[in-house]
Order: sequence, then structure tokens, then C-alpha cells
Amino acid sequence: MFGITDRRHFLKHAAAGAAVAVPGMSFLANLSAQAAEMKKKNKSLIVLWMGGGPTTIDLWDMKPDHPNGGGEAAPKPLSTSASGIQITSTMPTVAKQFKNLSIIRSLTTKEGDHNRGSYLMGTGRSPSPLSDFPHIGALLSYQYAQDAEAMKGMDLPGFISVGGLPGGAGPGFLGMKYANFTVQQPGQIPENIEAPGDVKEQMARRAALFDTLEGNDPKHKGLGLKTGVPADAVQAHKDVYKKALDLVVSNRKEVFSFTSSQDQKDLKDRYGDNGFGRGCLLARKLVEAGVACVQVSLGGWDMHNGIFPALGRTLPTLDKGMGSLVEDLAQSGKLKDTVIVWMGEFGRTPKLNANMGRDHYPRAWSVVVGGGNLKGGIAHGSTEADGGSPKDAPVQIQDLYATLYAGLGLDPKTQIRDNLGRPTAIAADDKGKEGVAIKELVG
Repeated sequence: MFGITDRRHFLKHAAAGAAVAVPGMSFLANLSAQAAEMKKKNKSLIVLWMGGGPTTIDLWDMKPDHPNGGGEAAPKPLSTSASGIQITSTMPTVAKQFKNLSIIRSLTTKEGDHNRGSYLMGTGRSPSPLSDFPHIGALLSYQYAQDAEAMKGMDLPGFISVGGLPGGAGPGFLGMKYANFTVQQPGQIPENIEAPGDVKEQMARRAALFDTLEGNDPKHKGLGLKTGVPADAVQAHKDVYKKALDLVVSNRKEVFSFTSSQDQKDLKDRYGDNGFGRGCLLARKLVEAGVACVQVSLGGWDMHNGIFPALGRTLPTLDKGMGSLVEDLAQSGKLKDTVIVWMGEFGRTPKLNANMGRDHYPRAWSVVVGGGNLKGGIAHGSTEADGGSPKDAPVQIQDLYATLYAGLGLDPKTQIRDNLGRPTAIAADDKGKEGVAIKELVG
């Protein structure tokens, strides 16, 4: 279950994880006061992850009058439903939703490597050998778990990724209990949670055996500890097993399946019957079911060669999936309880290279946000005429994270301590400088 097929292999890694998990966990109690309020509002996060580094100068911050804009071969700008905001004409469905979305056009980061950039954007911190900071989805999953009353009956994982997580980001010092559950085939019930035959009887027997092996059965107290496995690792294994067992016996796991005629119609006519479209439809259903965070991936953005033909193939897929997701959440009223962020690991160079492509460029790029407590219809910040650097209102990674947390109703200044016992705000840079939510966007 959850990709774990060998108990000894799991315990080996759980022991290593637990060694750093416990110090961090012991200092996370001060997050619990925020958790109840957050869960009451039932705010969730959807991350639309553009693996490879998306070319935001060709999507959200177009420069049609500058040579860096690409000339005649480049996508043309299109006015959106928000006054004064234009995006690429290849995404008309998304353009209609810009009353619900905003662009941050002046993000500036420092990681131009795929793995390091992915880790930075997933956690808000650069990779460090000293501290394994959790992915934002894991931290939100932890938040939900603190409100025991609100969590009653919640048998779905708190953090679900469609297509996995890049860059090594994960639960970090929070421990494996808050790791993402990966869905590889959106629209199908994952094979490893299909329970055979008499579910209740078989699972009850398996749970009883597990309790005995792990030392939880009063008649065999301490049996699990005699194996030489550290107690923290045993607890980590117990937590993950319970997480898997809850999902196997859940009456709600059908949420993963697209069997209804409406689901099939939505895929065919609106979202797009492809991996990303399916992932967006699944994300909508999962946040409606109360999942804290869902990440949906659309790869293929590492466009060093022939960028404009590549965009012609990629953008229609993005447009249908993203546009339909925002539209459905807005129409149902669920968007006020769901923050959406579109981002990748960095942007791409304003200047085209010799192969008519764009290279890695974290100095100035865009992300798109919306939902929750965030205002739509705003373009925050700008870049110079050539797109090479922020012109006004530069946004650092900690400011982006502070804005996302504020959109979720969570105080960005909330303090935690990492596995080394160092205090830090949940939205802060690597040196502890706290992020500031963008006032223009938070309402």
C-alpha cells in the first residue's frame, strides 16, 4: 500500500525519517490553534504544477512590442474578463475566468536548477542538508489533522498528488504520516487500495495481526519493540499503515473513479480526456470531499528548442483543464474555500536562444493565484520592457508563501521549529526573514 511492499525496507527508511521527525513535531503544537479555524472554513489548496519551467513571458506577461516577445511566431495577447489584463490568446477558457484569478508578474527567485527550483517552490525553502522542510501540502495535511473533531470520518489522505512530486520535496520533518498519496491514473481507483472479497472481515483480521506485530495488543505488549526497530519508526509505520487501511475500507474511495455520465461528459467536452484534464477534474472532486491539498502536474515545459510549436501543443491542454476547474469551483461556490496556484520551478529567458527556445530564468517570472481569501482580476507587479527583471513590487518566495497562507486563512507568521530546533515562520526565507502577504491580493 502507498508503494510500500516490503516491511523491512519501509522500517529502515521510517527509522531514518523518525530521527528527524520527532524534534520538529514536538514544536508544532502551536499550529493547532490555527487548525480548527482553518478546517471550519474547509479551505483547501490546489497546486497546478508545470514541470520543466514554464515560459511565463509567453503566457501571462506578454511583450508583443518588444523583440523578446517572439515576433510573428509568438502567441498573440488576448483581453481577459478582468479589465486591463491580457494573456496569451491560446487560452481563451482561462481568460474568461480572470475575474477569479490574479497574476503575480514580479516573482524573483534564485534557483535555476530543475530539482532545486522544484524543492524551493514546493516548500518555500532552498534545499539544505541541515533541514528537510515539508512540502506545503504536507504542512496543510498536518494542520487538518490537529482538529480531531473535524477529522472524524475523514478517511481520505490529506495530501494527494497526481503524478508525484518533483525535486525531492515531501513531508520532511513532519514524518511519513503526512506524505503525499500519489495517483498515477486519475479517474481510476488506485489498484493498491482495492480490497478483495469480505472487506470488513479481512481488514479487521489484518489490523489485529498488525497490532500484535507492532506491540499494540495488550496481550503482547512490547512485541514490536523487541525487533530492534526504534519506537519512533514503529509509530511511523503504524501511522502509515492506518492511513492505508482507512483508505482501503473507505466508502468514499469512489471519488477517484470517473464512472458517472457527467464525469465522462465533462472530460470529453470541457476538461479534456488527457492526464492533466483528468487530474483537474479529480482535484475538484477531492477538494469537494475535504482533502487539504491536491497537486496536479503538467510536464513538458523545458522548452529549449522550438518553443512556439511546443506551446501550440501544450497550451490547449492547460487551457481546458485549468479553465474548467476554476469555472466549476466558482459556479459551485467552492472557490471561496479553495486556493489555486499555478506555478513551476522557474521561468524562462526573455531572449530567445539560437534554437528558437528559451532557457532557465528565475530572475523575473509569473505565477497565477486565486480563490480562498484572494482577490481576482489583479495583475500585481510588473517587469521591465524586455522582461528581464522586476520593474516594481518585486515578490520573493516567502512573500508568495505568505500570500498563499493568508488566502487559506492561516497566519503566515505562525512559528514552527525544524528538526534542529530552530524557530522559523511557516512563510520565511532560508535566513528566517518572514514573508509579507501581498495586501493588494488578500481581501
